[in-house]
Amino acid sequence: MCADAYVATTPLLIGEYQMSQEKAAYGEDADIETELDTLPSDEAVEETVENLEANGFDVTVADSAEEALETLQAHIPEGTSVMNGHSTTLEEIGFDDYLNEGDHEWDNLAAEIWSIDDDAERQAARRKSQTADYFLGSVNGISQTGELVAADRSGSRIGAYPFAASNVVIVSGINKIVPTLDDALDRLENVAYPLENERAKDAYGVESAIAKQLIFRQELEDDRTTVVLIREELGY
Repeated sequence: MCADAYVATTPLLIGEYQMSQEKAAYGEDADIETELDTLPSDEAVEETVENLEANGFDVTVADSAEEALETLQAHIPEGTSVMNGHSTTLEEIGFDDYLNEGDHEWDNLAAEIWSIDDDAERQAARRKSQTADYFLGSVNGISQTGELVAADRSGSRIGAYPFAASNVVIVSGINKIVPTLDDALDRLENVAYPLENERAKDAYGVESAIAKQLIFRQELEDDRTTVVLIREELGY
């Protein structure tokens, strides 16, 4: 989830991409339900992949963060516009650094946005970025039955997922896989939110909130949404 509603009109917005988002930085201060943040069995991962695909999502399973980054590099064509939503997972696999500093031929919308000084113009550019050719982010829970759960404070990430972006790439550690949709919603409330709340207080001096929530049950457009599952514990 993302706590960016407050930072949309302040220079602290840049901190969303500069500060470490890693779980270890906030885990000691957050009270989370650890049973909803464990690595599932191979059988559970296989069932999740089958059900995600049955629900219209394209799925790739990567064995490591390095392989996941290579998958993204190969997946996104040259010359396309790319925007990334606030994601610990993308930071952990090195995608944020690659997008901002790597050798690629993409149009980096995030860099364009954070270079804008005027608050209103920057907010307008953020809204427009929801329609990127490729929008990358993560989710807060994945059910073995094939649904994705995510939330933001402002909606600047999940606004792109259902329709706005031409292509969506969801990147997630398999620790976000839980048995049911109810479990995925519980994970949002009791794992992702406490951790994000600590990060938001540290980064912006305000608390986060589950203000806007998405249950992504099906993708009805062929080849639009790809889920990259990583066999590691990543993100929250």
